[in-house]
Amino acid sequence: MAPTNKIPISHRSRTILLTCILVSISFSIISAQKTKEDIFPYDQKEQAPPVKERLFYGGSFGLMFGSITDIQVSPVVGFWVLPRIAIAAGPTYRFYKDAQDKTSIYGGRGYMQFVVIQDLSRIIPVGGHTGLFLHVEDELLSLKANFWKYPYNPPGRFFVNTVLAGGGISQQIGRRASLNFMVLWPLNDPMYNLYSKPEIKISLTF
Repeated sequence: MAPTNKIPISHRSRTILLTCILVSISFSIISAQKTKEDIFPYDQKEQAPPVKERLFYGGSFGLMFGSITDIQVSPVVGFWVLPRIAIAAGPTYRFYKDAQDKTSIYGGRGYMQFVVIQDLSRIIPVGGHTGLFLHVEDELLSLKANFWKYPYNPPGRFFVNTVLAGGGISQQIGRRASLNFMVLWPLNDPMYNLYSKPEIKISLTF
């Protein structure tokens, strides 16, 4: 039996995309006069940077109002374990409301990224500073049972754990800032329509 309420994931993706494009334009203007050495300082150091420079922050934000209200906030704190391997984790919260009902979805997620190509322009003269990476993510979410109307759901709230995997493109827009576009597939979708197939994620890190 399918749930009565299904959240329109495509609306969220378009909203996050618009938000990130606007923010990236602002970062691009600020970083336009930086030299190549400023943008890629870590590649040119023989010794690893100090711990505070290997930390990064970021996440994604989605916002939509109208007949459907859809708000999502997913901040992360991460750490570059190695020059090509990063790990990150953080909370996630989503509020959804339509003409029939409303719900809050919250929980946490952690991920690991492996940078396959740090700067594509060093291989192909495409301009810009674009990297390619692999991404594995584990997300644990708390759902409200009376919104997801399955007969065997426990009362109150219950947890759903999903693993997503795929890859993405990272566009450098400053010394530490980048805009990331990811295409991920849920490996164990628990049939609650939480993710599209594939799931498009767009985020900022700095």
